[in-house]
Amino acid sequence: LPLLLLGATLLRPCGGSYQHPFYNGFYYNHVMNDKGDGHENVVYFSVAKLIVETPKDPVYSSSGANVTLPCHYHYEPEQESKHKIRIKWSKLRDDYTKEQDVLVAIGKTQVAFGAFKGRAGLRQSGRREASLVVSDLRLQDAGKYRCEVIDGLEDESNVVELRLQGIVFPYQPRGGQYQLNFAEAERACREQGAVVASFSQLLQAWSEGLDWCSAGWLADGTVHYPIRQPRAHCGGLHLAPGIRSYGPRHRRLHRFDVFCFSSALRGEIFYVERPGGLTLEEGGQACRAAGAEVARVGQLYSAWKFLGLDRCDAGWLADGSVRYPIAKPRANCGPGEPGVRSFGFPAAGRFGVFCYKER
Repeated sequence: LPLLLLGATLLRPCGGSYQHPFYNGFYYNHVMNDKGDGHENVVYFSVAKLIVETPKDPVYSSSGANVTLPCHYHYEPEQESKHKIRIKWSKLRDDYTKEQDVLVAIGKTQVAFGAFKGRAGLRQSGRREASLVVSDLRLQDAGKYRCEVIDGLEDESNVVELRLQGIVFPYQPRGGQYQLNFAEAERACREQGAVVASFSQLLQAWSEGLDWCSAGWLADGTVHYPIRQPRAHCGGLHLAPGIRSYGPRHRRLHRFDVFCFSSALRGEIFYVERPGGLTLEEGGQACRAAGAEVARVGQLYSAWKFLGLDRCDAGWLADGSVRYPIAKPRANCGPGEPGVRSFGFPAAGRFGVFCYKER
């Protein structure tokens, strides 16, 4: 491109966050010359813009699977980089605190961090590809990821969301309603083979029919509850269906229930019964004799959701609760819609037991 202005200076590419007045392949700025005559020189900056692209729609997968989070980059106008490209992947936290480092790569050298060690790597099969591959997905892996590309002083990024196919379920411990601070809520979900649900997971569950009139913790430290059928004691009849919010709560002092999230199972659930029933201790022995363990609440919900588990017989679960899953509602099996029914936490009684065996 010929330069028509005398005294113009063409500079090397540079980066930075300065907001230029327009872009047409060159940036410009007016500067005074050093001749003291009041005339200006026009200084041109020839800069190629770095563009990082990720999918706008979420990427879906399930627990235990492998997934690729696509990320590509290019320049406008097109040019070849004069630097060794540095690629960094990080996971955004639900509460918007410091990001979690996932992987950093320079050339062929890659380093994964924390829980992603041995599970995360780059796929660079295409030119200017920086896609992240994560194997053996865990429940905690769901969320938003930032793909960052650094070329010298140029640093651009974009975000892609990973969603796991799963189910959200409300959880109350043996002590009853509103017994859990945030740390106890995290532990309660973890003990049930689940994690604390995110807002997007609760919203998806609400859109699929979840209606629950007790407030529960979410992963970002806020408290909500989903209502499909407005009623007087659940926010009032005058409010439309939706997610009711208490906003952020004090994580140590305030106590609520919790919404947990569980994904597809990697094993199977089966029911064991004996004439006259079993105590919880006897149920544990029966499961161990079959090479299994007493199923957790999250595992029962997952089997009901993804495997169509349907059993009109109540059984013990690992937390001491008694529940049964109904995929096909029928007489004498509870309400007229599918769901996991609960008998609470019986202090005594004899039932069958749901066992879980890893494949």
